[in-house]
Amino acid sequence: MSAALSRVLRRIDLLIEELFLWDSETLQAISEHPLLKKFARVFLIATYLGDGYLWGGLALGLILFGRPVDRTYVLIGMAVSIVNIAVFRMFKLVFARERPVFVTTSLRSRMIDSYSFPSGHSTVSFGIAWVITSFYLSLPIQLAAYFVAITIGLSRIYLKEHYPLDVICGAILGSFVAAYLVPIFSKLFL
Repeated sequence: MSAALSRVLRRIDLLIEELFLWDSETLQAISEHPLLKKFARVFLIATYLGDGYLWGGLALGLILFGRPVDRTYVLIGMAVSIVNIAVFRMFKLVFARERPVFVTTSLRSRMIDSYSFPSGHSTVSFGIAWVITSFYLSLPIQLAAYFVAITIGLSRIYLKEHYPLDVICGAILGSFVAAYLVPIFSKLFL
């Protein structure tokens, strides 16, 4: 029994090593891809807007100029985002995965933590995209929400602040939390 368990654990270790190798190679491929280099400024702007400015601006616009129901949607989006932030922060402490490149000389380095998994930008962005698509059934709005979330996630890889698995798992985590909480918060607030 112990030999069989040992073989299974070795295979799991090999699988994890291959996954981390894929993660590193994909990070390099994305961050050095010639086509993506043409969008370097877009990715830099997207990553800064993903710090909360974009979603906060959208919320402010809906509060100031939206319908009363839009204000309720903002409240639900904020509640989902608060839970997403708490969950991704907890995961970062549990996994404690170092970032691919941690630059300590820039102003940006003071604004981000040292842990990488999962991507907080992706978690929150995909959670908000889920909220938006739950309440706004217009296909262009839904596509725009996910386009922005994908661009923010890709920017995190391109700028080497996250590995691809950090972004993918953050997107899944944010979507999962939102899918679970939107119906609950909808019953509470609507």
